[in-house]
Amino acid sequence: MAPISIAAIAFGLIFGGSLVGLLLGRILPEHHSSTESLGVVRLSMGLIATITALVLSLVTSSAKTGFDTENATVKQTAASILTFDRMLANYGPEATPIRQSLRTILTEKAAKIWPEEGIGSVDAAAVDTNVGEHIVDQILALQPQTDAQRWYQSQALDLCSQILQTRWIVYGGSGGSIPTLFLTVMIGWLVLLFGSFGLFAPLNGTVVGALLIGTLTVATSIFLILEMDEPFNGLLKVSSDPIQYTLARLSH
Repeated sequence: MAPISIAAIAFGLIFGGSLVGLLLGRILPEHHSSTESLGVVRLSMGLIATITALVLSLVTSSAKTGFDTENATVKQTAASILTFDRMLANYGPEATPIRQSLRTILTEKAAKIWPEEGIGSVDAAAVDTNVGEHIVDQILALQPQTDAQRWYQSQALDLCSQILQTRWIVYGGSGGSIPTLFLTVMIGWLVLLFGSFGLFAPLNGTVVGALLIGTLTVATSIFLILEMDEPFNGLLKVSSDPIQYTLARLSH
């Protein structure tokens, strides 16, 4: 389910819980509204509020760290690919077919990850996770004639190995990591919390407006967490600028 849909559902449930709390407050027997009862409810809800705030902060930090890691990985991969292409260029014209293959593969992968950017067309090869290994075979097939060419071949192999390793980091970050059960429990806590806010509050426009703003803030935070948890999907995505910069300079 899309993050915006989950956030909308969370908003509806949490705000609905606060409205239920407001209505229950009007029909509760008077002895349930005593100072002692109010104190116990506040203590219980204070505990839930503390736990919820702690969990939200931890999840936000985790999602932000994952997003930053993927962003840094894309930049590092772009730099490694550009350096890799330079090594092949310095090797000599014999490496030209490898450089052309590199450009084709990178264009296809970028088009798959950022389809809205119009980077290039995608075909069946775009989903072939073994195409990188074919470049390794092409590099190994080179027959260096000088010490310089042997060095460039060795460096190219090392860089290709690094790029293949970081590729799996990018693939691993393409999906969400927040379990559905965890998200459901957290939203349940928030429903209870906002319901308690309305339980002993007067029913007027100011209270309803405050609860609405609070609910909207929480739902927005859930939306941002889910967006950052999927760095290559949705509205908040890792930028394709480093890859496009690299593509503009490959094979030149």
